[in-house]
Amino acid sequence: MTTGKPQPFFLLGHPVGHSLSPAMHNAAFKALGLNAIYGLLDVAPGEVARTLAELRAHGCGGANVTIPHKEAAYRFLAAKGKLSDGAKRLHSVNTVVFRPDGTLYGDNTDAPGFLDALKEAFRATPRGRRVLVLGAGGAGRALALTCAMQGAAEILVADIRLGARRRLLLALRQTAPGLPVAGISLDRARAAARDCDLIIQATPVGMRPGDPALLPAESFRKDQLVFDLIYNPAITPLLATAQAAGARTGNGLGMLLHQGVRAFRQWTGRKPPVPVMRAALEKALKAKRP
Repeated sequence: MTTGKPQPFFLLGHPVGHSLSPAMHNAAFKALGLNAIYGLLDVAPGEVARTLAELRAHGCGGANVTIPHKEAAYRFLAAKGKLSDGAKRLHSVNTVVFRPDGTLYGDNTDAPGFLDALKEAFRATPRGRRVLVLGAGGAGRALALTCAMQGAAEILVADIRLGARRRLLLALRQTAPGLPVAGISLDRARAAARDCDLIIQATPVGMRPGDPALLPAESFRKDQLVFDLIYNPAITPLLATAQAAGARTGNGLGMLLHQGVRAFRQWTGRKPPVPVMRAALEKALKAKRP
């Protein structure tokens, strides 16, 4: 391992203290003998551009971006950096590479990470499925558009924010002309969910103790696929309700792993030690459980 001050990497979010990403990436750095360290930065809304510029000036090697900053990071890098084709399509950035020439490069590893996790959890893809996405923020937008590009049969988007729903529906229609799409309220989602094959929960609801399940038991059925992006707790109220109704469920730990694997490869140019990263995530999650 090289000596000297470790090169810093960060996760930018608000809140961010719950994240397990440091355990995963620091274990990978150690396993490969890289002199680097991954930490958390709680960044207030509106401060993403300033924070990324400051990190560049201080020798940061790379960053992840999480709720609620993925769209803000996209806008900043669209104006001041470079973007991958995936980030351009999704208008969402969750991975930033600080290149040696000073360029900031934004990518979205959520989308391929989600597909990797879906395959791992269910041996399934979105193709031919009727999909309900709960939440039209950065993550929900990325996964809805990914499902559209992967051949979903229909996509319903539920969000309490009418403007967010409308923006995502416009993007879906531009991405997949002819694909049936609709924006619905959470009340309508409760009734529509049962007829959907894949339900994706992309809101923060379920992270805090006492949070309700966004959908009731009658929204679920046997053999339905229900994927909650939250991974702590491992079983959210939504997943517990879905499991009791016979649905097949998966949480966001697999997606966290696979998007992180892809980010790590971009930052370091090295083959990520996936088993080490998975074990570190599982250990960290176990330690957080009461």
